[in-house]
Amino acid sequence: MTQIILLCRQGFEAETAAEIQELSAQAGCFGYCKTQTNQGYVSFIAEEHQLKQLIEHVSFRRLIFTRQWFIAGDEFELDTSNRVDSIFSQLEGVPHCGEVELVHVDTNEGKELSRLCKSLTAPLASTLRKKNKLSAKRNHKVPRLMILLLEDQKAIVGYHFTNNACKWPDGILHLKSPKDAPSRSTLKLEEAWHWFIPKRQWGERLSAGMRAVDLGAAPGGWTWQLVKRSMMVEAIDNGPMKGDLMDSGQVTHHKEDGFKFSPSKKAHWMVCDMAESPIKVAERMAQWIIQDWCAETVFNLKLPMKKRYQEVRECLDLIEKMCSDAKIEVDIAAKHLYHDREEITCHIRRRY
Repeated sequence: MTQIILLCRQGFEAETAAEIQELSAQAGCFGYCKTQTNQGYVSFIAEEHQLKQLIEHVSFRRLIFTRQWFIAGDEFELDTSNRVDSIFSQLEGVPHCGEVELVHVDTNEGKELSRLCKSLTAPLASTLRKKNKLSAKRNHKVPRLMILLLEDQKAIVGYHFTNNACKWPDGILHLKSPKDAPSRSTLKLEEAWHWFIPKRQWGERLSAGMRAVDLGAAPGGWTWQLVKRSMMVEAIDNGPMKGDLMDSGQVTHHKEDGFKFSPSKKAHWMVCDMAESPIKVAERMAQWIIQDWCAETVFNLKLPMKKRYQEVRECLDLIEKMCSDAKIEVDIAAKHLYHDREEITCHIRRRY
C-alpha cells in the first residue's frame, strides 16, 4: 500500500489536502499530497506503516472536506476483457474483507462509470468469495474492500475499516428532494441530521413538540424539515415564508433580522442558513449556545473563494475559544456535506 485516497467534492481538492496534511502532522505521520484541481480526490503518499498509523490515530469524523478515505496501492491498468481478474491480481497486501464496493469520483466523467461499477460488483464479489478474499456474507466488523474506477481501463484498489470511515461507500448520502418543500436547501438540514445525530437518538433529540428557531428562514426550506418533525418553529426573516408552512399552525413568522433576534424562551434547536460573513455567523452561533438560548444548533458557513480551509479553521477556533472563555462545554463538529456547495455545515451541542 502506497497511499491514502481521499474522495471530496470537485473543486475542493486543495482544502482536502491542506486538512489531511495538518492532521497527519499532528498524528506524527509524514507524507505528501498529490492532487489535481477538479479531479474529485486527493492522494496522500507515505510509507505503508505511516499510512496505517494515520488511519488508526485520526478519526474520520474529524475530516471536514473528505467524503471517504481508504488505504490503497498504485493506480493500475484494467484488462477490459477481464476486469475481475485484473482487480484480483492487485489484492496483495489487502486483508480479508467483509464486503466489496466499487465507486467512482463525483465528477461528470466519474458518473459515467456508475453503470460499470454496478455491473462489476456481483461477479467480482462472487469471485472473491470463491478465492476466500471476501466473507461469505457482508460483514461490517472487518475491513471493506474499495475499488475506485478512474476510467473504464484504470482503477485503484484499497481497503478501510468501516468503524473509521463513512458508512456510505462513496461518502454520499443520496436524498430525494421532497416535492412540497419550499427549496432544495431543505436537503442540507436533512443530511446534517443524518451526519451529526446517531439515528438511535433521533427520537430523543428530534422529537415532536420541541421548540425550534430558524434564523434567515425564508422561503422555508429548513423550517419545512422542522415542521415535518412536528416541532413548533419561530421563523426569523424579513422575507416571505411559503404559505403552506404558515397554514400548518406550527410556524410563527417574525419579520426581523436574524442577527438581532433573541428568543423569549429557550429552544432546543436553532438552525441557520444565512448568506453572511462566515466569521460573523460563527460568532453569533456561539453566542446562542453561551446564552443558553438553544441546546443544539446546525448552521452553514458560506466560504470565500480563496483561503477556504483557513477561514473554516478561524471560525471553528473562534467558537471553541468563546465557549471556553465562557466556561461552557460543547461538542463542535463540521462537514462539507454532499448537498453543500461553497459552504460547510456545522453542529454545536451544549453539554449539561
